[in-house]
Amino acid sequence: MGRTDHASRVIAASPATVYGALLDRESLETWLPPDGMRGRIERWDPRPGGGFRMILTYLDPEGSPGKTSDATDVVDVGFADLVPNERVVQRAVFEAEDPSLAGTLTMTWHLAAAGDGTEVTVTAADVPPGIDQAAHEEGIASSLANLAAYVEAAG
Repeated sequence: MGRTDHASRVIAASPATVYGALLDRESLETWLPPDGMRGRIERWDPRPGGGFRMILTYLDPEGSPGKTSDATDVVDVGFADLVPNERVVQRAVFEAEDPSLAGTLTMTWHLAAAGDGTEVTVTAADVPPGIDQAAHEEGIASSLANLAAYVEAAG
């Protein structure tokens, strides 16, 4: 069993708007990749039991070795639970030959109304030991900042 990483942010958008961005293919490709990466979704099935496959590519792979190849992280994500405007639970498996990166990472995106916005709390459970904690939490925070910018600009 791996560790648990966390990040949270209040976003100036309704829970319904944030939830929509968590389940829209084009939105995810735009905001989910952390700074220094771009993403492309290959497969998309937004329902419980469905999921997606995302290719994350490092814009500058120097010093940022990917999990799947020198420049990429490939992740298969399943939707384990979808509760409209409240929660999205994803199970993510990275394609990697390194056994320290193996396993299923559970990402829970919890949405709670906070004044005129939404507090988004991300909990990553069973994080494989080969994923650096500080870098992972920084990546989650970066994705949350991207999500905020994306939905706040649309609102």
